[in-house]
Amino acid sequence: MKDKISVVIPTKNEEENIEKIIKEVKKYADELLVVDGHSNDKTREIATKNKVVVIIDPGKGKGSGIRTGIKHAKHDIVVFIDADLSHEPSDIPKLAKPIQEGKAHMVIGSRIMGGSEDVQINFEGVLRQVGNDILTLIINKRWNVNLTDIENGFRAIRKDVALKLKLDAQDFDIEQEMVQKCLKKGFIIKEVPSHEYARAAGKSKLSTWKAVRQLPLRLIKNLF
Repeated sequence: MKDKISVVIPTKNEEENIEKIIKEVKKYADELLVVDGHSNDKTREIATKNKVVVIIDPGKGKGSGIRTGIKHAKHDIVVFIDADLSHEPSDIPKLAKPIQEGKAHMVIGSRIMGGSEDVQINFEGVLRQVGNDILTLIINKRWNVNLTDIENGFRAIRKDVALKLKLDAQDFDIEQEMVQKCLKKGFIIKEVPSHEYARAAGKSKLSTWKAVRQLPLRLIKNLF
């Protein structure tokens, strides 16, 4: 019998997207949790109307939301997917499969392998891409792996493994923290191709300048 899947959608002010992402994700989830980061729009109201479990994030930032989702998930495999419709929900079984088959502990949806429509040809877009490439190169060299997309939030992980990582990042650097701590503890990470779409509506919660501040510090903290 395959391990069941809990899908966690971290949200904050996603009233324009939340209903559609819930309807799509329900097709592939044994359990669906919306972890809301204190939205001040109708995100929680719409999610509740769609009959899913809504949990208020007790802290601040995506890192706290991810940890909350891990804590409350009932099933062995936890999948994280963004609420902005940039990920393909039909890829959820593809993310879970290597874990169900015992071939991986965490699986990341790689935008490098699957392509992205959210590429910005401007200074900030280039800065983000170059920064991600450098971080990935350093982590690959340090741990002798060949990952392509360590920062993508669309990923699956065994719940028991996630709990062993003792995650503490408060914000978007939690994705990098998960990768480094998995590698440190000898857990196997695999990637599968996953296409990224441009955000459907609303604004990104991660500014380029926040990423520039957070991600190098997280790299240094967990590298050694």
